[in-house]
Amino acid sequence: MLNLSYDAVIIGAGAAGSMCAITAAKRGRKVMLIDHSKKFGEKIRISGGGKCNFTNAHCGPDNFISTNPRFCISALNQYTQKDFIDLIESQNIPYHEKKLGQLFCDRSAKDILALLKDLASKYKVHISLAENNIEVQKVESGFKIATADKKIMCQALVIASGGLSIPKIGATRFGYEIAQSFNHEIIKPRPGLVPLTFENDLLAHCKHLSGLSLCAEVTFEKTSFREGLLFTHRGLSGPVILQISSYWRDGGSLIIDLLPKHNVKNFLKKKRNVQNPQNIQTILSDILPKRLVQQICVETNISGSLANISNIEIQKLSDRINHWQVGPTGTEGYRTAEVTVGGVNTRELSSKTMESNLQPGLYFVGEVVDVTGHLGGHNFQWAWSSGWVAGQNI
Repeated sequence: MLNLSYDAVIIGAGAAGSMCAITAAKRGRKVMLIDHSKKFGEKIRISGGGKCNFTNAHCGPDNFISTNPRFCISALNQYTQKDFIDLIESQNIPYHEKKLGQLFCDRSAKDILALLKDLASKYKVHISLAENNIEVQKVESGFKIATADKKIMCQALVIASGGLSIPKIGATRFGYEIAQSFNHEIIKPRPGLVPLTFENDLLAHCKHLSGLSLCAEVTFEKTSFREGLLFTHRGLSGPVILQISSYWRDGGSLIIDLLPKHNVKNFLKKKRNVQNPQNIQTILSDILPKRLVQQICVETNISGSLANISNIEIQKLSDRINHWQVGPTGTEGYRTAEVTVGGVNTRELSSKTMESNLQPGLYFVGEVVDVTGHLGGHNFQWAWSSGWVAGQNI
């Protein structure tokens, strides 16, 4: 049994934990980074289709969900997306911007992993992986961490163990359990950025349209996103569905506008007033995919010349296109969720340092905290920002 002593121990060798460890070690702190996984930064490696959407050029507080919406502001201001981009550029890692400010590695997510490993080595962070049965205890001088073959003493302890998403790479409730052992409240976790599931009638509708995509606006209660919507044999998918999934609650309905740039009722009424109006399917196919138009006309039982279509039928078509109400039956769960919504209650943490207000020397960073980003690199930026802030203070 090894007996070790460090200024700080970080549990969780992902984005937030590694950033925290590197930042603290750069300040001259003696740091140990441990993880139960055999692999360093596995979620980084598989992210963004292997290209790692490492931040977003437009990242800001409005891109995050939390029961305490202002909590993320301080960390995001202290370590911005520009700071991380500067780090990437200083190491000559090539990257590119996709839509909506999303930044990806040109080559591979392994470039980010190599950067983090190199910096950890440069600043002498002690990394210990495959640590099983990690136990944490508060002692007079700080904290005692026990693993299968080590006893580690430290003054500061950082929990960066992530949430419950993607259990196949080792997600557990460890971080929440540690928080609760120190009397922290956990905002009930749920899957976020996750595919939704649908009833059979909608699946049959989507099956006929499988592979078709368009820009749509999807709303749940007061929250809306306008992005790509994809019809598949499993229902509705695409970025806009993943975005709204983080807000959707069981039993709620989504309102989908399949044509957000057009008011279909006004469009059709104007067309009906012109001389010799065309067939309704022909007219709608000018502004919507033909397959989708055919399916909608069949389902609403509306066909023929626009001249013969009543105002009631026009309203019916308008509702189906601009105000389509869909009730998901659930989500695919943590198995396919990209993130976990909920976590350690931020009202019990310092927004400036990420330190617990209940237990001095204890910090929480990254996904384990009740701060969840939108799709598009925002969750990585939260990891870098919150990890950096804690690293400056441990």
